[in-house]
Amino acid sequence: MVDTLEFRNITKYFPGVKALDQVSFKAFGGEVLAFLGENGAGKSTLLKTLNGDYQPDEGQYLINGEEAHFKNPHEAIEAGISIIYQERQILPELSIAENIYLGRMPSNKFGVIDSKKANERAAKIIDDFGLPLKPSEKVKNLSIAYQQMVEIMKAYSRDNLKVICFDEPTASLSDAEIESLFKIIRKLKEEKKIVIYVSHRMSEINEITDKVAIFKDGKYVTTKVTKETDGDELIRLMVGRDLGSVYSELDRNKEIGDVLLEVKNLSSDYVEDVSFTLHKGEVLGFSGLVGAGRTETMRAIIGADRMLSGEVYLDGERIKCKSPGEAQKKGIVLVPEDRKTQGILANLSVRDNINISLLDMHANKFGVISKKDEDEAAVKGIKDFNIKTPNPEKKIVELSGGNQQKCIVARWMATMPKVLILDEPTKGIDIGAKAEFYSMICEFAKQGLGIILISSELPEVMGLSDRIIVMRSRKISGEVMREDATEDKLLGLGMMEEN
Repeated sequence: MVDTLEFRNITKYFPGVKALDQVSFKAFGGEVLAFLGENGAGKSTLLKTLNGDYQPDEGQYLINGEEAHFKNPHEAIEAGISIIYQERQILPELSIAENIYLGRMPSNKFGVIDSKKANERAAKIIDDFGLPLKPSEKVKNLSIAYQQMVEIMKAYSRDNLKVICFDEPTASLSDAEIESLFKIIRKLKEEKKIVIYVSHRMSEINEITDKVAIFKDGKYVTTKVTKETDGDELIRLMVGRDLGSVYSELDRNKEIGDVLLEVKNLSSDYVEDVSFTLHKGEVLGFSGLVGAGRTETMRAIIGADRMLSGEVYLDGERIKCKSPGEAQKKGIVLVPEDRKTQGILANLSVRDNINISLLDMHANKFGVISKKDEDEAAVKGIKDFNIKTPNPEKKIVELSGGNQQKCIVARWMATMPKVLILDEPTKGIDIGAKAEFYSMICEFAKQGLGIILISSELPEVMGLSDRIIVMRSRKISGEVMREDATEDKLLGLGMMEEN
């Protein structure tokens, strides 16, 4: 018998927000079902109500036709439901086997934990997954990808597993690691498990899923068979409009000014002899493969990494930043690639996250910070950047990824920078929110800011940039104007062999 999971009229309220609105549909064993929708559409909230992290205000779940209600994640696991979140839930000091069988380690007839038996069982699972791991190895020594595999193996090891959900599982994985994950998902599908896959990446959805459930504004829209639809149709269902022409519709800055930032022969521990210019009102793209040196170049400019040699000029004046704080005071700010570990302060509110770089501006001569100024800055940031939050006191970690990113941009823009560096600014953000960011970037350029855009998405860097710098092997390998840019040309410069 094929297992079924039915969502029936699931509704969930948060203060000022209806996060889920009468959500009803079914998922079936032996199929991989994608959840697709903009950030804030309700996908992750639905998973959290399924596994008992949240309690639905209305509606019910049915597993194989029988109503289920979980007060906490432990009860959901006992019923055969496991969710693999982006944030890993493992104990790094324990071994792989100990993590897999945490809370249910095998024991001998005297009740003593049998580590040998746990290692033997874990070794079989590791072998099933085709991974080069030893059961006794401590999880803290594993890569992020393999740590995630341990979580999946933990779920797989439970005899009662019926439903396994993946929430943006590939955010930190390489192509090879993604293929290993897909191999495991196909194995789970063959075993007739119900597999739910949450992702913004259309290429992954096309490759690994059988059906796609679309969500919009907390509501379930419809389910499509993956091979019978395409990206354009799914986007229209998600956002209510066609985003195919989003780049051509942008209101670009047409008045690029004088040189604002000049970098001459910059070398650090990570990059060699990098030289480029950035003009006022220009969007300068940086393209290249992961590890090419794009991020490291910017880190050296702002003083996050040591600059061994070279010169940096801002508005014609030579500068040297010993720290990101010093760079901020000079007018250069960086929105980092990893917003969770380097951007947001997860335990603080939206208000505090916007104001964290403005403390000097809000303090009087005695160092007392004006709460009124902070409140005004938070309200202005929320309004100017259309941050979806019920109030400024909401914890930033409870917002969608796109809204977290807006908070970081609002924080830095409040410092009135001259140069804004955006490192993978739309990573993990849905398509509708991307369009909003694109318009925002163009508006910044029209205000005369110099924008440096690092992006691994070729359509994005080509569609937004006035000029594109390509890096390869820690050096600049070429420069292309927007009108001359093609994917083939950028890839060729990024991958070409050195003479």
